[in-house]
Amino acid sequence: MKHFSRIRARWVIGLLAGTSLLFCSMSVFAKVPSAGHNDDFYREIELLEEALSRIRAEYVEQPEAKPLIYGAMRGMLATLDPYSQFLDPDSYNELKVDTEGEFGGLGIEITIKDELLTIITPIDDTPAYRAGLLSGDRIVKIDGELTRGITLIEAVKKLRGKPKTQVNLTILREQDATAELKEVSLERDVIKIESVKEARILEDHVGYIRLTDFREKTSPDLEKALRRLVEDQMDALILDLRNNPGGLLDTAVSVAELFLDRNQVIVTTRGRNKSQNQDFRARRDGMIHSMPLVVLINEGSASASEIVAGAVQDHGRGIIMGIKSHGKASVQTIFPLKDGSALRLTTSKYFTPKGRSIHGSGIVPDVEIPLEKPAVKAEEQDKTQRGEEVFEQLEKKDGAAQPDAKKPEWDNQLHRALDLLKALKVYQGREKHKVVSRVPYDDSYSRY
Repeated sequence: MKHFSRIRARWVIGLLAGTSLLFCSMSVFAKVPSAGHNDDFYREIELLEEALSRIRAEYVEQPEAKPLIYGAMRGMLATLDPYSQFLDPDSYNELKVDTEGEFGGLGIEITIKDELLTIITPIDDTPAYRAGLLSGDRIVKIDGELTRGITLIEAVKKLRGKPKTQVNLTILREQDATAELKEVSLERDVIKIESVKEARILEDHVGYIRLTDFREKTSPDLEKALRRLVEDQMDALILDLRNNPGGLLDTAVSVAELFLDRNQVIVTTRGRNKSQNQDFRARRDGMIHSMPLVVLINEGSASASEIVAGAVQDHGRGIIMGIKSHGKASVQTIFPLKDGSALRLTTSKYFTPKGRSIHGSGIVPDVEIPLEKPAVKAEEQDKTQRGEEVFEQLEKKDGAAQPDAKKPEWDNQLHRALDLLKALKVYQGREKHKVVSRVPYDDSYSRY
């Protein structure tokens, strides 16, 4: 049976994710379990069957079988990790829509962090971006309803919808000086995403390319952009992966090999099943495998972005600059079920070329440069709160809500990257043209 694997950091709200999908093995066990293990397993299954029978016989109203089974499967998958999920037919169809084309959405990627629905990144030129939503914003209400206990699938259903329809979000921005709640009204739009968002020469022949995600066409589009910049006399590059939530594993490999030498390891995957154990290597010398390179990352850089940044860092191919990345290093595989539903299972973890696992810890930049923000008095700084604390406060009293929203015009991280590359080129130029004086050889002064 055919199925596909993705390494997206989280669900996409209004993000076209791409259609190239990795084929993997359907095997469940790395080895045949012993008879004793089978006995334990079937005893637990009998317990589930007993519970279902009791519910159907004793519940105040006659429940239907399918919602009970679906609920049990949701619970099972939820006990594994935040990325494994049961997808009912509607949710599975929504996932496939991500790979097929346009739909109505807001343009944000979300996750559950500290028990709160959290924005990983807003997508450029979408309703969420234009409204000023930022990485790390907490969505505490959707259309007036608290998001306490919400799942990612439930959030997707609430946030997606027909273009031109409205959705109201209550946002908690913890880094704000006042830490006030903000009411934001968004109009859903048709989301179209181009992976290569910007490609231009900044100054002094330093090129700049920003990738927004990793889809099927990302690698060829990036290669075209690089060729165009090389024709414009580019001799150094800034690759901006900030707020890039990831995408497809094979695309991450294709992008990374543009900057590496042939046969260099890009990423390795290791799973319970031996078929999941793979080493991905550069299949050719990259287009710009020796050009000075800076890769920008931040907390919104996840998954495939971290594969590229990790490969560049481990091979000393360039300088990683910014702040620590998200830290998502696992591969999910979709297993369709016969009734149109599906299981989304974490089937392997990935490691950087030097064998580092960055899951939960992220890529630490070589040069750490926090993004400059307006100065905030120390006594006004708000402490990070966990989900239940936030919801308890909301139930007591709603905070004053105001729209906020503009991206910082001054990008100090980008300017630091530009300055670094300009300095590096000056240094390399001096080394290239350095004249080394030599003392004529005279064997009369030799000493043994």
